Amino acid sequence: MGKVDSGEHVLLSREDLFNRIVTLTGGRLAEEVMFGTVTTGASNDIEQATRLARAMVTRYGMSDRYDMMELETVSNAYLGGDSSLACSPETAAEVDKEVLRMVKEAHGKAKGMIAAHQDIMREAAAFLLEKETITGEEFMKIVKAHEKGID
Repeated sequence: MGKVDSGEHVLLSREDLFNRIVTLTGGRLAEEVMFGTVTTGASNDIEQATRLARAMVTRYGMSDRYDMMELETVSNAYLGGDSSLACSPETAAEVDKEVLRMVKEAHGKAKGMIAAHQDIMREAAAFLLEKETITGEEFMKIVKAHEKGID
């Protein structure tokens, strides 16, 4: 028997998606700031941030430059989704610039947030050095402790 659709669909705003890119760029940035180096650990985050920014520009109409113009088509969306650009090579090059601009803007926002919260970053880095991983819940405990002024 088939599964009944619960009717719950998630619609994400432009701000939601942009903040997801901020989060994705923040991991790499935190690594740079706290450890003074970059590793291959952020490669998946970079891939996801780029893919998300590209979709915002080419598929979701979330770019001031291209408004609601479809620039990419997706076939077999439920089978992995093959996509192809539906624009001229010149426009494709401009899309790359817009995607880079969006990722850089998100990276800048992440940088400002990290700079403003060095104490939280140091504690999270110490946690990671000890345990190697951190859950969202564990990270939020650190954040909440600092919001209350507890070290």
